[in-house]
Amino acid sequence: MMVGSHVALGAASWLVVAPHLGQPAVGLVPLGLAVIGALLPDIDHPKSWVGQRARPLSTVCAMLLGHRGITHSLFAVAVCTWLLVEHGFSEATVAPLVVGYLSHLGGDLLTPRGLRLAWPLKGTWALPICRTGSASEPLVVMVALCCAIVATVGLDRVQATVRATGLCRLVPDLPAICQALGGPPSKAQACPPPAAVERQRARVAAPPPARPRPPTRAAGSEPRPATAG
Repeated sequence: MMVGSHVALGAASWLVVAPHLGQPAVGLVPLGLAVIGALLPDIDHPKSWVGQRARPLSTVCAMLLGHRGITHSLFAVAVCTWLLVEHGFSEATVAPLVVGYLSHLGGDLLTPRGLRLAWPLKGTWALPICRTGSASEPLVVMVALCCAIVATVGLDRVQATVRATGLCRLVPDLPAICQALGGPPSKAQACPPPAAVERQRARVAAPPPARPRPPTRAAGSEPRPATAG
């Protein structure tokens, strides 16, 4: 995935996971750490965003390890977590970094190339949904961001905002979607239909207007057929 997609997925992943870890979801420091963690795996690519800013280290990693090698594996996640904990970093620092790192692996798993998650084993794991830089990549990121927003602020508040801003015509009934997906139904009221829909309903419900009757002609006043001269 592109750098912007990894940044968005890292932040979105932290917004979803943070409440379950007892950590503040919204904050400049934790979100920044999650973004840093989401960029770290590409240190093995000299042309990546982080590789260009750590060129010597990135070049060495690329020569020794190759792209999407050990840095894109669960082994790297475990080693990085252990090093951070051993050096005395707090959970508030380690958690967003690890979540961001895992979000990067999750994003690259959605590309056809996949990852060697079980490095040093040679098996490749992939769920090829989108290609890097393709038009489908932003759609995947948008879905992840929407899920993060709903998970952070709650479905009720999202729907209340949608109703207040008049976006109901673009967003279907969120409680019905939530219940269809197996989640608890929302307590918020359903979005009222837009005015255009109300007018259309009124026209359909109204009885059709009576058709005017054609004028009747008196007996013997039928027009005579024209005769050839």
